[in-house]
Order: sequence, then structure tokens, then C-alpha cells
Amino acid sequence: MNRITALFDIQYPIIQAGMVWVSGNKLASAVSNAGGLGLIGAGSMYPEVLREHIQKCQKATSKPFGVNIPMLYPNIQEIMQLIVEEGVKIVFTSAGNPMTWTPYLKEHGITVVHVVSSTKFALKAQEAGVDAIVAEGFEAGGHNGRDETTTFTLIPMVKEQIKIPIIAAGGIANGNGMLAAMILGADGVQVGSRFAASIESSAHENFKQVILNTKEGGTQLTLKELTPVRLIKNKFFDDIQELYAKCPTKEDLAALLGRARAKRGIFEGDLTEGELEIGQIAGLIHEIKSAEAIVFDMMQEYQLAKKKVSQIF
Repeated sequence: MNRITALFDIQYPIIQAGMVWVSGNKLASAVSNAGGLGLIGAGSMYPEVLREHIQKCQKATSKPFGVNIPMLYPNIQEIMQLIVEEGVKIVFTSAGNPMTWTPYLKEHGITVVHVVSSTKFALKAQEAGVDAIVAEGFEAGGHNGRDETTTFTLIPMVKEQIKIPIIAAGGIANGNGMLAAMILGADGVQVGSRFAASIESSAHENFKQVILNTKEGGTQLTLKELTPVRLIKNKFFDDIQELYAKCPTKEDLAALLGRARAKRGIFEGDLTEGELEIGQIAGLIHEIKSAEAIVFDMMQEYQLAKKKVSQIF
């Protein structure tokens, strides 16, 4: 047992990231039943849809699970009230000031974790009273930090500055990556892309297959003028690059992005015009597996890698 398994009362220090259009109740409950911590991604859910997913997850697992909530969510107050009403015990917050909602959640006995991309924001989250932080490197898929700090650089710098538990995220999909993160100072890992390509993922099968086909260099961070996001290179991505050649304004970029691009790509499977969010580690994902198998394989690889390292030194 370490600080993360003790904090969440889970068997393994593996957290499944809360991803839009990917992590509903089926994936979250499957990861929790396998010994990790499953998260429902609230960012793509209307309040009543989120309530339904929470209730289904509660029926599907007796083990701890959580909800990831982007604080820029337009219905944030309703969402937070819903979280309390439904008895959710673990909340991961992101995309906002942790001081805004951490006291409210803590008052209701909820464990709070905040996602950060820098030491500066890690310190602010610690000051806000969160129980742990996710330090995410820019290898990660989806929305990302503006500083483009890699996971291997970020984790030891954050470790040097804060006292609360650290969960490493970005570029971790197997036991070797997990061990590397732990050696650098993390207490656990958050895994997104690997679980996006799982049987229980709610992503469209087209999207799952394109993850398997993505090679090294197949993703890139873009749209920094709006919100930095890592995307698979497709026609939509090429359209963005063509627009950049014309020195676009923020309004021009927003107009091209439009609405529901991520839903179109990830959930509906439009590989041409959709926004396909995935991490650089997709190049190491070659098979769609069950969430249980992913957790099991990661822990097996982690233990083997740990043994090899102990033999070397």
C-alpha cells in the first residue's frame, strides 16, 4: 500500500483518466472492479446524463470510483450539487481554479484531486487544500498545458515542491512507464489513451482502430490560442494548419473548430472531420483489450520491470 492506494482505498495505484466521450460508467466500473480507480468523464455529459452514469456505476461496482469535472463546465453549480446528492466520494477537477470548489467538496467529505501541468499550479492546488494532484505532461492527449513540459521533466520538479501525493499522467500506457513515473517521484499513475482503446470505452470503434494505427509522430499539439489540444493528424488537423498559414485570429480558429468536433470524431467515429484526441503513447498501443486485462498487464509489467531494476543495482 502507498499514499495513493491508501487515499482511494484501491488495490493498485492506477487511475483511469476521465475522458470526454470515452469514459462512461462501463469503463469506470470495469477499472474499479479490476483494482484501479475508474473515473467517469463529466465533461461531455449534461447533468442528468451524468447522474444516470453515476447511478449505473454504483450498481456495477462496490469499489471506489470517481468523477472528473472540468470546472469550465457551464452547469458547474448543478453538477457539484448532483455530485453531493449522489454520494460520490472522489472528484478530480481540472481546467479551473481549485480554490473555487475544493472547500465545498471537502465540506461534504469528498476526496479532491486537481489536474495540473506545472509546478506553479501544483502549489496553488496544494494551497487550495486538495488531497492529491495529477501532474500531466504534454505527451498527454486532449487538452493540455501551454508550457509543453514533458512528464519526465514535470514529475521530479513537482515532487521537489509539494508534499501531497502525486499522480503522474501523460505518456504512460504500460508497466515500464508506470515504474519510470514512480521512480521519478509519483505515487501513482493516471492512464488515458490505453483505456480509450479498451473494450469498455464508449468511444466509437472507428476511433479505437485509428488509435491502433497511430504511429510515432502521428499526433501534435495545436490550437494553443484557444485551449491547447493534442490531436491525431487527419483532414481536420490539416485544415487547422492551412488556416494558420493565413495568420488567423482567435475568432477564425474558433469558427473552424465549431461545436461538437470531439463528439463527432471520438463518439461518432468521423475520422475525417472529427477532432481525434489521443496521446503520443498511442504508438505503443497495438490491441483493444478489456479494462481488466489492461490493469493486470500493467501490474505484471510493473513488477517485472521493478525486479529487473533491483537486479541491475
